[in-house]
Order: sequence, then C-alpha cells, then structure tokens
Amino acid sequence: MLGSRIGIFGGTFDPPHLGHLILAQEARYKLNLDQVLFVLTPQPPHKQDAQVTPVELRLELLSSALLSDPGFVLNRVDLDRPPPHYAADTVRTIRQSLPGRTMVYLMGGDSLRDLPDWHRPEDFVAACDLIGVMWRPYSGVDMDALEAKIPGLTSKVKFIDAPLLQISSSDLRRRIAAGEPYRYYLPEGVWKIIQSKRLYTGT
Repeated sequence: MLGSRIGIFGGTFDPPHLGHLILAQEARYKLNLDQVLFVLTPQPPHKQDAQVTPVELRLELLSSALLSDPGFVLNRVDLDRPPPHYAADTVRTIRQSLPGRTMVYLMGGDSLRDLPDWHRPEDFVAACDLIGVMWRPYSGVDMDALEAKIPGLTSKVKFIDAPLLQISSSDLRRRIAAGEPYRYYLPEGVWKIIQSKRLYTGT
C-alpha cells in the first residue's frame, strides 16, 4: 500500500529464533511499521570465511518461523540476485519493487557502532528513510563520532528500547552441538525441522 512503512530486517538467521521475532515485533510496534520484511542473506560479505548453514535449509527454517504472523514477510531480494549483497543495494532494490513506501532498516546497536566499516555506508544511509536501532546500553555507540564519519546519520536513527534478550544464533548452534537444552528458544516449527534433520549437531 502506498504510504505504508516497511521494516527491513536482514541477517543469516542461522537459525532464526524467538529473539528475532520479539525484536521485530517491538520494532513494528514502536516505529509504527505496517510490515517487517525478513531478508535472508546467503553469505554476508563481512563473513566470507565463516561456516554458514546451506541457504536452502536456512530458508526452510525462516519460512517456518514467519508462518504465524502475517505482518512478518520473507523477502527474497538477496536470494534472487547475484552476490555480493550489500545493504545499500538491498534497500534500493526493495524500494524499486515497493515504490512510495517509507523504508526503515532495522539493526542492532553493534551494527550501528560498526557502520563506518560497512561497504559504502554513506550510500546505505541515503537509501534508508529511517534506521531503527535496537538499543543496548553496552553497545558502545558514540553518535557524535558516527555523525562525523557519516554526515546525516543522526537525523535518520531512531532508537528502540527493546527487551534485553540473551539469545543468539551462535549460542544456539553451540547448545545444539553440545547437547544442551534449546527447545524453548525457538518457534515450534523451527525446532521440529532442526530435530528432524539433526541440524547443527555435527553428525
């Protein structure tokens, strides 16, 4: 719908967990978003050497995680175009497919802190109407220093006072591999797929 506000939430989602959904829900509520687009990144440019679960499996997991909320939508923008997938290009491509919408990119405080190291950060900021940042008191964000490096950033950042959730995909992968409990960190469908396919177990 023209004039609607669209959140863009990118990541590897390896695996997607309840923390992702809770943070997206908080952003949708506090930034008055009509939809949150989950953008699955096949291979992040800054993690070229990292071991990432095959994209087909992550796509299956993420699709399952989003089934219960029509306001959360899987977007294939980075799946259907060749790499590398930089955030500035991702936002521009989504804007071309959804003209007339307000584009709000969602990120964590650590990503905001590291934004000067992103590929073409000025272009990324220019591509966004707003940047919603999940605030964490320990993120070490210095907005004055960031503004000096990327002029115009401050006017686009909107901080979201989200719950402090100690859930991460990396810790979940470690838990699964170690045989530790992990069931209730995940949407039920994601848990069932991981169980049935023995994902993250190393076997």
